[in-house]
Amino acid sequence: MLGGIMAVLFILLILGMPIGLILLCVSLFPAMIDPSVPANFAFVVRQALGGLESTPLLAVPMFILSGVIMAKGGISKKIFDVFAYFLGKVTSGLPAAVIVTCLFYGAISGSAPATTAAVGTMTIPILVSLGYDLTFAASLVAIAGGLGVIIPPSIPFIMYANSSGESVGKMFISGIVPGLLIGAFLMLYAYIYCKVRGEDKEKIKKEVDSLRAKGLGKLLKESFWALMSPVIILGGIYSGVTTPTEAAVISVVYSLIIGLFVYKTMNFKDCVEAFREAVRTYSTIIFIIAAAAAFGRVLAILQAPQMVATWVGGLGLNKVLLLICINIFLLFVGMIMDTSPAILILTPILLPIVQAVGVHPIHFGIIMVVNLAIGFVTPPVGVNLYVASTLTGVPPMEIARKALPAIGMFGLALLVLTFVPFFSLVMI
Repeated sequence: MLGGIMAVLFILLILGMPIGLILLCVSLFPAMIDPSVPANFAFVVRQALGGLESTPLLAVPMFILSGVIMAKGGISKKIFDVFAYFLGKVTSGLPAAVIVTCLFYGAISGSAPATTAAVGTMTIPILVSLGYDLTFAASLVAIAGGLGVIIPPSIPFIMYANSSGESVGKMFISGIVPGLLIGAFLMLYAYIYCKVRGEDKEKIKKEVDSLRAKGLGKLLKESFWALMSPVIILGGIYSGVTTPTEAAVISVVYSLIIGLFVYKTMNFKDCVEAFREAVRTYSTIIFIIAAAAAFGRVLAILQAPQMVATWVGGLGLNKVLLLICINIFLLFVGMIMDTSPAILILTPILLPIVQAVGVHPIHFGIIMVVNLAIGFVTPPVGVNLYVASTLTGVPPMEIARKALPAIGMFGLALLVLTFVPFFSLVMI
């Protein structure tokens, strides 16, 4: 039965059906084959609706809306200017500033495509004007945009916490060090690239000098409210003053105030469009969440996690080989499936397996999200590739080829995080 379910799932994926509809169809499949399975249509609908009755899930649309508002309000430009001021004159300083901006913006939006779009819209033209290759600039933003789902607040972390029963707050805290580690690996790649290919020092000096002419005090004053965004959002969560859901709502209110009344980079017409864009984005996600909840319940009825765990246990793999195999599998899944449905589908299956060999659930959550984050820049799904392609006109496959060395650095960081749980668990 389980083999038939997975076969139907992959066939429908290959046919290109919407993932939410696929999950609903697959959830109904066991009862169609065996009427004794209590997963009829009414059961699947009840489980789908019940899967949405989760307070932490309310944070998802709020963080999406907050990210859209801040993108329209030009927050990313002000953040970039600060990091360019400090890093601009060292080798690969401006590419490194782009990576740090993605880290910082990820702490606002919680979304990889949103981070890529917001930071890329502003930084790619700057990098190109300073002599950097267009494809390099596009690939750098695409790969660094993946940090948006690792640095908290992270929408995939919320999905994983909802599926695994772990604390959203603990997942957020555990993502800080891994995100910084991956950012450091990507900056090392940028340094090597710029050292080998060279930079136009004259143009870069002119750009940085124009920033420094403002003076640090004025620059920080202009950027203060943008820099405070993640401090307010994450500070409330980590101090225990707010829950992640409450912090998400605060982030929306804060971003509206900053965009409308402080920087005055938005008007009320822009707000309406931001709400529309957020609704369009979340309407797809919420349907997937509901369908995945029903699918997970059907798998539980069929005892699929126990069956898979027993099968894997029978292979006699030790912990190292098991984690390597799971990493390879997740990297493949990231190539063909979006992050949220992958987490919702696979967590109930894989988590019991890794727990059986002593892997902490939160450590595994980091492993899973980092693996799937690489999928944002790997074809054929590779959402960040298409976002960067839209911004630059460079074909997605060309961006993917240019990003290969950076993906390799991302992969090295993944190996470190997989086999050194200290980085994932040190702050919880």
